[in-house]
Amino acid sequence: MRNILVLLAGAALAGAAFAHNCPNDMKAIDAKLGTRPAIAKDVADKVGRLRASGEAHHKAGRHDDSMKDLAEAKKLLGI
Repeated sequence: MRNILVLLAGAALAGAAFAHNCPNDMKAIDAKLGTRPAIAKDVADKVGRLRASGEAHHKAGRHDDSMKDLAEAKKLLGI
């Protein structure tokens, strides 16, 4: 019984840590957008939409959706 409780507590903490990575990903995207000298307008627009969507999902507590959008934006930026 104790082992099960320890595993559940660990899983909860891991989930919380993962959920709080959204702001770090948003900061990385913002930093990369600020330093990238030549990015195509269509790519920058798509990254901007994905970043905004990721932030909206994060604020709504939908961290899986947030991480999905932010990961796609990071991929477009090469980070």
